Amino acid sequence: MSMRFEEIDWRPTPMGDISLRRRRDPVTGQDVHEVKLGDEFLMSSLFTAGEVALARLGLEGLSGTDLDVAVGGLGLGYTARAALDDTRVRSLVVIDALAEVIDWHRRGLVPLGAGLADDPRCRLVQGDFFALADAGQGLDPDRPDRRFHAVLLDVDHSPQHVLHPRHAALYQPAGLRALAAQLHPGGVFALWSNDPPDDEFSARLAHAFSTSEAHVVAFDNPLQGGTSTNTVYVAHT
Repeated sequence: MSMRFEEIDWRPTPMGDISLRRRRDPVTGQDVHEVKLGDEFLMSSLFTAGEVALARLGLEGLSGTDLDVAVGGLGLGYTARAALDDTRVRSLVVIDALAEVIDWHRRGLVPLGAGLADDPRCRLVQGDFFALADAGQGLDPDRPDRRFHAVLLDVDHSPQHVLHPRHAALYQPAGLRALAAQLHPGGVFALWSNDPPDDEFSARLAHAFSTSEAHVVAFDNPLQGGTSTNTVYVAHT
């Protein structure tokens, strides 16, 4: 049996103090890994349905094999793991702004870490996804102007609730058009959001991409009881 609560790691970062915690959930009896930035909860292994659905919904509409995928936001690794579970994916670049989060995976401090860090298809890259997307030089620092079949993004709480003010530009028409340019023809941009579908943001997607949809992902919430939801936006070039 694990201890009831443990702070596995804590570090100061340019975005604030970040901590990785493990606790035993009294409702489910499971070990739960949580990440906090300052006083704000960023993610929990208790709620991963939306992160998994981000990869599943983003990739399921793509045809062909040998897919090259970029993920913005490593977190606890559930989106990256779900992408690698698709056998068509030949390469995955995962970009995270915090070297500390990448280090947790490489050191095996999170449950999915070793599997991601050791997969030859997967590269964990420390960098600012939003700056790379805006610079027009591509999302892979080692291969400028590289294009991807899919870009999956899970960093901000939603297009309206961003972690840093500089992120907001990506969700505007010019930012979305710049992101679409990172994709192959027929490629997909998929975005996780903690908010319900946003008609205004959907309209912006429709102007930057040929098609777009907002999917509501429902999952059980043992803490509050009943069902909670996330939104996954999927847009095709």
